[in-house]
This record gives sequence, C-alpha cells and structure tokens, in this order.
Amino acid sequence: MASAAEQLAASINFSAIGKAEELKKRIWFTLGALIIYRLGTYIPLPGIDPVAFEQSFTGRQQGVLELFNMFAGGAVQRMAIFALNIMPYISASIILQLLTSVVPSFEALKKEGEQGRKVINQYTRYLTVVLAIFQAWGISIGLQGQEGVVANPGLFFQISTVISLVGGTMFLMWLGEQITARGIGNGSSLIIFAGIVAAFPSAIVSTLELGRQGALNTGLIIFVIIMALFVTAFIVFMERAQRRLLITYPKRQVGNRMYEGQTSFLPLKINTAGVIPPIFASSLLLLPTTLANFSAPEATGWLATINAYFAHGRPLYMLCYIGLIVFFAFFYTAVVFNPTETADNLKKHGGFIPGIRPGERTAQYIDEVLTRITVIGAAYLAAICLLPEMLISYAALPFYFGGTSLLIVVSVTMDTVAHIHGHLQAQQYEGLVKKAKLRGRRR
Repeated sequence: MASAAEQLAASINFSAIGKAEELKKRIWFTLGALIIYRLGTYIPLPGIDPVAFEQSFTGRQQGVLELFNMFAGGAVQRMAIFALNIMPYISASIILQLLTSVVPSFEALKKEGEQGRKVINQYTRYLTVVLAIFQAWGISIGLQGQEGVVANPGLFFQISTVISLVGGTMFLMWLGEQITARGIGNGSSLIIFAGIVAAFPSAIVSTLELGRQGALNTGLIIFVIIMALFVTAFIVFMERAQRRLLITYPKRQVGNRMYEGQTSFLPLKINTAGVIPPIFASSLLLLPTTLANFSAPEATGWLATINAYFAHGRPLYMLCYIGLIVFFAFFYTAVVFNPTETADNLKKHGGFIPGIRPGERTAQYIDEVLTRITVIGAAYLAAICLLPEMLISYAALPFYFGGTSLLIVVSVTMDTVAHIHGHLQAQQYEGLVKKAKLRGRRR
C-alpha cells in the first residue's frame, strides 16, 4: 500500500503538467478561487468592533468555536463574512445522505441517477440556507450579548448579520461547486483544506516562540515534529489501505461469441467513513463547554461541573471522544455503503465471490468483512485523534496540531493528487488516440 502511494506521487511530474494546457487552467482557476476565499476571511461583519471581538474570543476559545475557527481559516476569530464557512453546506449534505438511507422517497430519488442527484443537490442547497440562517441568527444574538463588540445593537444589526453570513456561506457553496466543475479536486474539501493550511505557519511560529520563552521543552518540540511526520505517513498508509474481495464472472455467450470468465476485486476501504467521525465527535463534545462559557463566563454550579469534566485532557472527555468516534465510524459506514445493494448488483451482472452463494449470503459475507475492517478503521481514527489531543491538553500546543486537522489535510492532498493524476492519464490517452488516427489516415 505504501508502494502504491509512491507510484502515485512518482507518476506526476512537472514536465507532464507543463504540457497539459487544460490541467494548468484548472490549477490556476483553483488557486484563484482559494485566494478569493482567503481574502473574504479578512472582511469583518458590518457593525462590530473586530478588536473587541477578538479579545472576547481569545478568552473563550476552549470550545466548538475554536474547532470552527480552524475550519474557517481564522474567519471566526475575526468575525468575517465567511465566519460560517462552508460548514452549513457540509452539514446539509450529510443530513441528506442520512435521509437517502432512511426515507423511502429520498432513496427512490437516489436510484433515479443523474436527475435524482440534481433534485437532491437542490434540496441540499435549500437546507443549507435554513441551517445558515439559524446559525447566523444565533451568532447575531450572541454578539449583541458581548459588551463593546456591537456598535448599534438591535433588529437592523441582526438582519444585516444574517444577510452577510448567509450570503458568505452561499457564495462559498457556489465557489466550491465551481472548483469541483472547473478546477481540481472537491471544491468543498479544498476550501476547508485552505483554511486549515493557512493557519499552520502561525501555529508553527507560536510553538517555536513557546520554545524560545522556555514554556516548551526543545526535546518536546522535536518530538512533536517527528510525531507529525509519523502520523502523516500513517494516515497515508491507512487511507489507501483496502480489503479486496475476489469477484469471479463466469463464461458467457453473446451471440455467436463466447467470452472467457473474468476476475476482479471489490475494494473495501479500511476507513470508509473518512473524516466525518472525528468532526462530529469533536463538535458534540465541545458544544457543552462552549454553551457554558457563553452563558456564564464565570460559571458556577452545574455549568462549572460541565467545564471541569469535559475540559481537554480530562478522562471523561477522552473516553467520550473515543466512544463517539467509534460510534460515528460504524454509523456513517452503514450509511454510505449498502452490502445488500452491492450483492444485488453483483448478482445482476453474474458476478459472485468464490465459495459464497450469490444474493443474501453474499450480502451477509460483505457485511461481516466490512464490520471487521471498520473495527480497525475506528481504532485508527481514535488513535490518530487521541494522541495529538493529549499533546494539546498537557503541553499547550496549538489546536491546529490536532489529529482531525492532519487527517483532513492529508486526505484532501491525496484526493487532489489523484485528480491531477487522472487528468494526466486522460491527456496521455487522448494523445495516443490522436496518434493512432493520424497513422490510420497515412495508411
């Protein structure tokens, strides 16, 4: 599996990219779109004092706001027009994916092909607007509750805030779709990727500054660098890891021609759920402390208990974090992969797993294999996210060194490299076809 990653990287060379005009246009379009996104993260909302809000944010960054600020590339800390980022769209997409598995009408739409996909995408946009309005309205009320942040509190400020934040989210949703269609890779993932990567330099500088001041041991900093490299390599290995099931197709006769039997593989990823489990687990666990901090900064009673038990590094926090990651790993895998549907498709095309009866028994076998490898995938996600979490808690390292951020950055990088590789292969194939046509004409 590691050799496959090396082959993928080796297959991309700059000379080939330089000759691919279409690919260069796509890369430049993607870079231009991401620059526009980064500029928007510095445009503050109308009617607020950015300095006062940043001071307030710094005192309350032990919560879900810090997670969203990481995904938004610092836009939450500056309370910019892109503060909601593309997260409402991601949430809406996940909700629609869940609905396609539990609601028969949505499941029927999914089976309609391209037309059904367009309808589901339209529903996703509508739900994105609803979620963005709800979140933006809550942010406007929260801003008004902070002393010195809002110049003129009132209904006009709330409406302008909602319009600005919802407009920013819808623009990013459109920008992500444009990157997907006219650029390289998945636009939504690249926007989140750009936000995280943009904060890496400041995180590295702050870590080195802590080392210079003596707050962090030099040996610990070296250990963190080595650990980051090791974790990155391990993520690459696990994200490419697959369990391949052998599929056999028997001999078949079409007209007067007899086709020999063929064999292929059904690849099952070790981590089918991707980065969804850590994101969901982090959001749910950080939400109570965030609400407690905003409700009463100097919390007492049950609010103080929540802050104490669900703080970073606490045993209860760690146990709940692991439990939620494992739960969402199994839950989301069950949503995105249907063994019964896969078995039915194999049966329709005459394929079968050697030694396994086609149909229901094949579905049970695939489900058993998927369950076993998901145990490994869930353990991998828990380990990747827990080790950096402990370093963040006990060594006061920047939040950006968390396992979730590394997982997103590595996964999106691999996906983008795979897209570039696909475009280069398509160009090489087109070149071979043109050469073959020219030779045919000369003859």
